[in-house]
Amino acid sequence: MSGPELFIDEVPATGEAARHCLELYYRELRERFEEGFDPAKSVLHSLAEFDPPRGSFLLLRLGEELVGCGGLTSLGDSAYLKRMWVAQEARGLGLGRKLLAGLEGKARSLGYRSVKLETHQSLAEAQRLYRSSGYREVPPFNDELYAHHWFEKPLD
Repeated sequence: MSGPELFIDEVPATGEAARHCLELYYRELRERFEEGFDPAKSVLHSLAEFDPPRGSFLLLRLGEELVGCGGLTSLGDSAYLKRMWVAQEARGLGLGRKLLAGLEGKARSLGYRSVKLETHQSLAEAQRLYRSSGYREVPPFNDELYAHHWFEKPLD
């Protein structure tokens, strides 16, 4: 017996479905981060930064249910991944890895040579995913208020 089908859709980050998914993500961060979370204080100031031709925003759906999102934008020759999230009820199904692979594939198709991202110290499961997916920890490459770990992966 199989469950609902998985869909990964590229959508505008400013669209209704993306904004709904992002609000769920922001709510979780506000709960998990000791200092809270305010997206206006983050390095990414506008969802328009995910717009083509240098960016992309992906939504994960299981059947009709939104269960994750993530985007990429340009950071020089690197794709910069932001707002990657999988709903708590969908964790443990390998969806984070599939979303990450989808974002990396999109970055390759846009001509990026590497992927960079950062994460908060409380997101241990994200850190494990990145390390097990070939990312290495690097010195800080930005001044993201909510970051404690910075990662990079070549796409060659």
